[in-house]
Amino acid sequence: MPTNAIELFKRYIALLDEIYKYESKTIVLDGENSLARQGANANELIIPMLDMDGLADYSRSSGYTDGCVDFNFETVKCNFDRGRMFVVDVMDDIETMGMVFGKLSSEFVRTKVIPELDAFRIAKYASLPDISVAKTADLTTGAQVVSALRAATTTMNNDEVAENSRILFIETGLKGLLDDMDTNKSKAVLNKFSSIVEMPQNRMYTSIKQLSGKDEEKAGGYAMAEGASNINFIIIEKSAVIQFNKRVKDKIISPEQNQNADAYKYGYRQVAIADGYKNKRAGIYLHKSTVTSSAAGGVQGGGQGDGES
Repeated sequence: MPTNAIELFKRYIALLDEIYKYESKTIVLDGENSLARQGANANELIIPMLDMDGLADYSRSSGYTDGCVDFNFETVKCNFDRGRMFVVDVMDDIETMGMVFGKLSSEFVRTKVIPELDAFRIAKYASLPDISVAKTADLTTGAQVVSALRAATTTMNNDEVAENSRILFIETGLKGLLDDMDTNKSKAVLNKFSSIVEMPQNRMYTSIKQLSGKDEEKAGGYAMAEGASNINFIIIEKSAVIQFNKRVKDKIISPEQNQNADAYKYGYRQVAIADGYKNKRAGIYLHKSTVTSSAAGGVQGGGQGDGES
């Protein structure tokens, strides 16, 4: 690859992190990288875990009752490991003045990587055992959405979930119903959340199937898993989840290095984890609809380009 084309591609690559920051809906749940350490194996992370005893009686004669603080690091395995390699004929790149690689990388991350990563994370959190789950229902009016959100906040309040870091992920159509109300009731219920994230429905499934990219699944990406439901909204208290990107790697192979064709190769790989702390499951509240994959026809996810868990 000519030097100027390599430098152009590097400039595009440097922008991919900004695309993730701007386009990802679940980035607000990313943990501090300083909290995670490298595990013994390539697919592992070591994260801090904290637990402690509650209050005990105080004696005026003997003083305090000893308590136990359990602080340790636990090894967790990454559960998201996906990649793709693209081939671009050298003439195609020449005819586009080297822009094809920049467009390919940015559109791939924006329309394919980020939607799948968001959908994977949401599905993982929604399928964790022992989280709070509302009765399945379809919400068709703003008043119904307000009522469901009030019930959710009441449950989380009773479970002593921290109030200043609850994030509401809500299907965009339902958020529109609330916006159309424009009442004190709708505003009051939304004010109970530290952040509100409107989510496309294709990132809000209780379970997804990640397609292999081979044979009949050649197109890759993801789809609503069999038996999965649409999610109306999910509330997540940030400290309840484990969310880290362990490795995000772009690579380019020039035609001179490519032994099989006179073409460039662009490779992308991401290794990450989405999980929840066992002692903080009350920090996740799920409300799902009656629409399932059988009714939805196994809708495939992913964004629109230009032209299990």
